[in-house]
This record gives sequence, C-alpha cells and structure tokens, in this order.
Amino acid sequence: MRSRPVLVYDGDCGFCTASVTLARRWIGPRCDITARQWADLEALGVTQERAEYEALWVTPDGTVYGGARAVAKLLSSARGGWPVVGAVLQLAPARRLAHGVYRAIAHNRHRLPGSTPACSLPAGRGPGRS
Repeated sequence: MRSRPVLVYDGDCGFCTASVTLARRWIGPRCDITARQWADLEALGVTQERAEYEALWVTPDGTVYGGARAVAKLLSSARGGWPVVGAVLQLAPARRLAHGVYRAIAHNRHRLPGSTPACSLPAGRGPGRS
C-alpha cells in the first residue's frame, strides 16, 4: 500500500508536462507524480482509458479523483496558501466552474503553448465512450 497520493498525468502532452513542472516548482504538492505512460495503472486501480482522458489523483486507499477534482486535491496537498484554493475548488459552485474550465483546457490542449500532436484527444473520447 502506498503512503502518499499519486498524481497521474499525460507525459506525452507538452502542456500537461509543463503544468506538472510548474506545480512541482511553485506549488510543492505532497504527492508522487507520474506520467500515465510509466504508471502501473492496474496497481493504481484506474483504466488506461480514464488515464488518457484526464489527470488523476489516487489516494493511498485507492480513491480516484479526476480532472478538476484531481487539481483541487493536488492544491489541497501543497504548502502555503494553496490548500485554501484547493478547498474552494471543491465547493459546489466553484467545482462546477472548475470542471468546465478543466474540460475546455483538456479539449483544446493541442492548441495551447507547449502542446504536441499527442495532446489532441479524439472527439467524444472519455471514460465509457467508444
């Protein structure tokens, strides 16, 4: 059993990799961070399909949070004032807004600075969709 949460992100996406680098440097989350391409997804209890769709926060007990909720958990694990931001993002009104912003970024990450062709997700792609 793990003693720390794990953030799983898309290591093929330049925007995602740059975001993780920024988080490590400026936010200092207390977690392990791994690219989905190198993660033992089965041991983490997540599917490849879900890991391709969104960033994931996996707690030591195996609870999985995805997308904006994963970002909120990452912020909540950090030092300084970041846990306050993470807590706000977990409140209902902010959570809905954060989810919309996360989905917009995820669907357009191939257009963002640092992106690569690997950043593009096929239309309609997501967990449970074909």
